[in-house]
Amino acid sequence: MKFNKKSALALLFSLTLIVAGCGQNQSASDSSISSANTPVPAATEEVKLNVEVSFYPMYEFTKNVAGDLANVHTLVPAGMEPHDWEPTPQDIASIEKADVLVYNGAGMESWIDQVTDSLSNAKLIQVEASHGIKLLEGSEEDEHDHEHADTTDTHDHADEATTEEHDHDHDAEAEEGHTHTHDHDHGGLDPHVWLSPALAVKEVRNIEAGLAQAAPEHAEQFKQNADAYVAKLEALDQDFKAAVADSKRKDFITQHAAFGYLAKEYGLQQVPIAGLSPEQEPSAAQMASVIDFAKEHQVKTIFFETLVSSKVSETIASEVGAKTAVLNPIEGLTEEEIATGMDYIGVMRQNLEALKLALNE
Repeated sequence: MKFNKKSALALLFSLTLIVAGCGQNQSASDSSISSANTPVPAATEEVKLNVEVSFYPMYEFTKNVAGDLANVHTLVPAGMEPHDWEPTPQDIASIEKADVLVYNGAGMESWIDQVTDSLSNAKLIQVEASHGIKLLEGSEEDEHDHEHADTTDTHDHADEATTEEHDHDHDAEAEEGHTHTHDHDHGGLDPHVWLSPALAVKEVRNIEAGLAQAAPEHAEQFKQNADAYVAKLEALDQDFKAAVADSKRKDFITQHAAFGYLAKEYGLQQVPIAGLSPEQEPSAAQMASVIDFAKEHQVKTIFFETLVSSKVSETIASEVGAKTAVLNPIEGLTEEEIATGMDYIGVMRQNLEALKLALNE
C-alpha cells in the first residue's frame, strides 16, 4: 500500500509539472499580446509571503505570527481528519509556488518527504514546527499498558518544558526555521505536540524563525506578533497548571492517544482507547483493558473527539455506566466551529473545562 501511495504521488507530481509547463508557455504568449494593457503595480505595494501549512494548528500558529504580512493557506480542508490525508496535484502545485511550507513533523504528515523531495523550488523555506522538541514514544504496547502508563506517569511534569528523549534528536540538527529535509518516518513517535501549550510556544517560535528567514525585512514584526501570541499561550499554560493541581484524580480516558504531551506536562495519566491514529480500531483485548481500568478507577467520563466516530467511546461508556464528553485534539475545526469563530485557544479552553469536570468527579 505504501508503494502504491508513493507511486501515485510521484505520478501526480509529474503531471502537475507538465500542466504547469504548458501553462507557463501559454502565459508567455498571452503576455506578449496584453502586456501593454496590464497595469504596473505601484512601487510601494507590499508583496506578501505565500505560505502553505499542513493542517489547522499550523495555520493558527502561522497566521498569528505572520499577521497581514503573508497569505496563509491550509492544505488539509476543514472538517477532514489529517492523519491519512494525501495531497492532490493542485496541492503539490501550490506548495511548489509557495515561499514557505509549515508542517508539524514528527511523522504527522506521512506525505511530506515524498512531496518535498520532488519539488524544484530551491528557495522554498521548509519549517518543521516540532523541530527541537523531544518526542514521546507512541508504540502500541505503551499506549495500552494502562497499569504502568510509562509515557504519561506523574513525576515532576509541571516544571518540564519538554518531554523525554528518543533517537530522533531534533536538537542535533541545524538552526530553527532553517530549510531542511530529512527522514520523517519516525516509527510510532507521538506527533501531537501542539496539545501542550508549553510545546505550542516552541512551535510558534520555530515558525517565527522560518518566516523571518523568508522575509528578514519583517523579522521584527514577526517577533512582535509571536511575542503577543506566546503571551496568550503562556496564560493558557498557567491556567492548565492551576486547574489540575488540586484535582481529585489524575487519569482520563480518551478516544485515541493524542494527549500524551498534555498529560506529561501537567502530571496526568492518559488512558487511550486506540493508538496514535484515530482511525485505528482497538482490539477486543484493548477494549477489555480500558473497561477494566474504568471500572477499577471509577471513571465517570469517557472522552471522544469531533472529526471521527464516537461509537467506541459510547460503547465503553455504556459498559461502565459513564457519560461521554468531547476532548478535542484540534487536528482540524468543524464547519460549525469555524462559523462560530472558534480558534486554537478557544478549543483548548473548552478542553480545559472538560478536563476540570472529569478530574473532579
